[in-house]
Amino acid sequence: MKILLAVDGSKFTKKALAFLVTSDSLLSASNELHVLHVQPVLPPHVKNAAGRKLVESYHAQEAESVMAPIRKFLDRHPVTYHADWVVGHPAEEIAKAAKRGKAQLIVMGTHGHGVLGRILMGSVAQRVVSLSDVPVLLVK
Repeated sequence: MKILLAVDGSKFTKKALAFLVTSDSLLSASNELHVLHVQPVLPPHVKNAAGRKLVESYHAQEAESVMAPIRKFLDRHPVTYHADWVVGHPAEEIAKAAKRGKAQLIVMGTHGHGVLGRILMGSVAQRVVSLSDVPVLLVK
């Protein structure tokens, strides 16, 4: 099974990671794990003022700050994985990556804001569920 793990570096990402590494049926030797982090798009006025190279450097540093502890965690477990990051709108990029990589399951932590939080702020997890053609496992 191909599994896409969407990560943002939050405590909810840590819970999703812990769930995966303790689920033998999900992380068996025959399964593939793709870890994906999505850096949010910066507003155009920020990109224009800072310049392309500075923005690219910023995204790379921010992504590394999220991915480094995840790689360190996964390297301590008998898990084969590959990890990467992209810049974009998180829900859309997660759904596109799942489709492109032919994932059979998306796993992600959810902040669990509740109904009012989703109305006011939206929910990446909710949006991924609506955009995805594959099952989404939310870990709270």
